[in-house]
Amino acid sequence: MEIMLAKTAGFCFGVKRAVDTVYEQVDKGNVYTYGPIIHNEEVVKDLQSKGVRIIENDEELEKLEEGTVVIRSHGVRREIYDIIREKSLELVDATCPFVKKIHNIVDKDSAKGKQIIIIGNKNHPEVMGIVGWCNQSPIVLESEEEARNLTISEKKDISLVAQTTFNHKKFNKVVEIFKEKGYNITVYNTICNATEERQKEAASIAKQVDAMIVIGGMNSSNTQKLYDISKKECANTYYIQTLVDLDLAAFESVGRVGITAGASTPNQIIKEVHGSMAEDFGTMFEASLAEENRISVGKIVKGTVIDVKDDEIILNINYKADGIITKNEYSNDINISLRDKVQVGETIEAKVIKTNDGDGQVLLSVKRVAAEKANEKLEEAYNNEEVLKGIVTQVLDGGLSVTVDEVRVFIPASLVSDIYEKDLTKYKDQEIEFKITEFNPRKRRIIGNRKMLIAAEKKAAKEALFARIQVGDTVEGNVKNVTDFGAFIDLGGADGLLHISEMSWGRVENPKKLFNVGDSVKAIIKDIQGEKIALSLKFEETNPWLTAAEKYAVGNIVTGRVARMTDFGAFVELEPGVDALLHVSQIAKEHIEKPSSVLSVGQEIEVKVVDFKLDEKKISLSMKVLLPDDDVEEVPAGEEVSTEE
Repeated sequence: MEIMLAKTAGFCFGVKRAVDTVYEQVDKGNVYTYGPIIHNEEVVKDLQSKGVRIIENDEELEKLEEGTVVIRSHGVRREIYDIIREKSLELVDATCPFVKKIHNIVDKDSAKGKQIIIIGNKNHPEVMGIVGWCNQSPIVLESEEEARNLTISEKKDISLVAQTTFNHKKFNKVVEIFKEKGYNITVYNTICNATEERQKEAASIAKQVDAMIVIGGMNSSNTQKLYDISKKECANTYYIQTLVDLDLAAFESVGRVGITAGASTPNQIIKEVHGSMAEDFGTMFEASLAEENRISVGKIVKGTVIDVKDDEIILNINYKADGIITKNEYSNDINISLRDKVQVGETIEAKVIKTNDGDGQVLLSVKRVAAEKANEKLEEAYNNEEVLKGIVTQVLDGGLSVTVDEVRVFIPASLVSDIYEKDLTKYKDQEIEFKITEFNPRKRRIIGNRKMLIAAEKKAAKEALFARIQVGDTVEGNVKNVTDFGAFIDLGGADGLLHISEMSWGRVENPKKLFNVGDSVKAIIKDIQGEKIALSLKFEETNPWLTAAEKYAVGNIVTGRVARMTDFGAFVELEPGVDALLHVSQIAKEHIEKPSSVLSVGQEIEVKVVDFKLDEKKISLSMKVLLPDDDVEEVPAGEEVSTEE
């Protein structure tokens, strides 16, 4: 029997994070989870055995006097957080970041008056939690029929989100129905990428097997969807929670079995089911002695090394003649030393390429065996869309030649990166990852693609970044590009724009004088609009106006720099972010037509503060009152001085 185990089976990122979080808290004592931390009875039972208790409703939560409350991976409504804080309980939030992102979306959009539509099971705790973050009543629907029957005012703006574990194909169909109705709708595809990949792989495996096993808790929404998807492709699909539920008799006449598992299924349970299937139905194949003792071209033989020379290896292959492996047939690397690679007594597997090399010995090849195995490995990787690693052995005009074992894979220049790279020599001798996107060994055409991995990584990094950030957060990143209007900061998944107006409390003339590419920057997230992130360096604690009332009180004599001039006066920078007006009438005792006839931009001057209005952020100055002439009158505090330019 052949067993195909899904690579995506088992804990997803959010579930693993939630479970690990609870286990980290168990030693504290008085640890509770609001609802089961995940939909898996085995995990919940194990946590209960360690003293973790489940709070089923608000009433139970209200009765708690002390302890730690862990918010489950599905998330909860906003009121639960309020109760925990009011009770002064310790709050540990294990909500999946992708679910938390949905909370932020519906909170923000519903506050703007948009109608929220949630695609999912209204009785699922994740959906119930999302509903609890809406500022007005949302609409929850699960089927295409419900979508067709729903009528909303055409004037109403709509925001549509989905339960993270919702069926991706069904989601797309529901979205299409709403688009056909012509609504003004914003669609957020909030289905977890891991869920989508898990569902796609389950469907792919189910198409190839005679029977399918889906492992997961009976209350698990994502496992139920995996079962439905698998059942559609393979009639013999079985839904089990643990190995105990598995009836091995049902698989006695089955040739190929597929196994997948929900996002809340522990790896140990998956291993137990897989191991039991392999042990009970594994088949051993033994070749006959007659076949082993017959030597023919193309046959794979095993031999013991009896001698190693500079240019060849001699093997005992239990035949009337010894086997010979030349250096060229051992490896493509002409610089290797056979004596360093091979030891007497070692067992080597090789392919017969000549039964008589002219001297009565059998000519063998190791690298051809490696190449065949590598071809099999590459073909399997191609079929399963696996990620491979290889060393770049050559940089060609049109791309890279990468060696996997003894097979060459060509990666065209256009598929090396997601950006144009003129010089590929930096990849020489480097190990890189890629996927096979074309496999035809007969035509010696095996094409690799590194670009798709980079794009996928960036997409995942972007999703993770937007799932965890919000307006007001402080973030760190590196300067990616500097322009006349601002700097783009790489935040590890997406770029944020630090506009020239947000670089300082004062005026910035040229961003390129402040920042260089590669500089590390810590900034505040000022705004998030879709995939656009606006940054600022105007940290509130550095606002110069916080201390301006003391520094620039009326009567204080201060020094400033002339920043700019108009016909009615000069604006003096007292410090970055704090400008004050020196009216033309306050420059000298005699009449002056224009400030520029006396002052120049950049000039440092001493002035006296004659008026200060914090609410309007206006400061008026005078040079005239500092002149020695006794006839010069000071401007009384509070006198209105125009600051209009």
